[in-house]
Amino acid sequence: MEPAEDTSPSLPKGISVLVPVYRSAETLPDLVAQLQPVLERTGKSFEVVLVNDGSPDRSWEVITELAASRPWLRGICLMRNYGQHNALLCGLRSACFDTVVTLDDDLQHPPEHIPLLLAKLEEGFDVVYGTPEEGRHGFVRDLLSVATKGALSIAMGVPEARHISAFRALRTKLRAAFAAFDAPNLLLDVLLSWGTTRFGTVTVEHRERARGKSGYTFMRLLNQAVLVLVGFSTAPLRLASFLGGIAVIFGIGVQAYVLLRYVATGGSVPGFPFLASIVSIFAGVQLFVLGIMGEYLARIFHRTNNKPPYAIGDTTRSS
Repeated sequence: MEPAEDTSPSLPKGISVLVPVYRSAETLPDLVAQLQPVLERTGKSFEVVLVNDGSPDRSWEVITELAASRPWLRGICLMRNYGQHNALLCGLRSACFDTVVTLDDDLQHPPEHIPLLLAKLEEGFDVVYGTPEEGRHGFVRDLLSVATKGALSIAMGVPEARHISAFRALRTKLRAAFAAFDAPNLLLDVLLSWGTTRFGTVTVEHRERARGKSGYTFMRLLNQAVLVLVGFSTAPLRLASFLGGIAVIFGIGVQAYVLLRYVATGGSVPGFPFLASIVSIFAGVQLFVLGIMGEYLARIFHRTNNKPPYAIGDTTRSS
């Protein structure tokens, strides 16, 4: 695969490492300590941007302390908790170098595997995901994660999206494709697909969480799956149309059965249960379709409110 031609305004050669931070006051010193030697060994200019996503703990104080003695590290503090992808969008828009690496703040993504992502990126890809060797979150969560990634693959139109991960390397120029995006509900991976179809993957280790527990509960993962489907895809609307068509065909079939029975036997179809079941089926289809339409209307409502995807409250230094 040939490298993509970069026609965007040039950025300095180097690496911007973006880390969304939430409840990670205890893990940040270790993360920064592990990142520094790895980035120095690349021989490139680098920066580390820690985006505090409204953490209720001492995360911002720790970021400020770490940045005070490290000129290559800077922090951005959001005014409240906006979500991981919103924090990443903020960091990406502030990145100073032509290559961006994103990873979590819980030490599950090994910094020493960053060179693997960068090497794969140089093969001509615009986005490279560090795909974990195996799931480590439990059967239900892993199953929901697979479903969400499958939905993402449909929304993005990219088969490789089934292997997405928060551990990524990408070309900073891709941010030009969504420079005007300002909706509060977003998925960074979908936004990246607006600028490229060159997605690649590389297998990396996925460690156990060092401390604390994940902020991604079952309901948050479920909400993210719904966002994928109704926020960036028309597939649910097509499903609603399909179900409506099936219901119409089924209704015609029932009507034909009633008429044929009347002609053949001279009597109607007996019983309240038959009528109740038919009404229940059609009512269920109608409510399901209305629910899908309601989700789309809710997205439109949030978009017309002009609510920003994030708001910056403070920085460790001017960016």
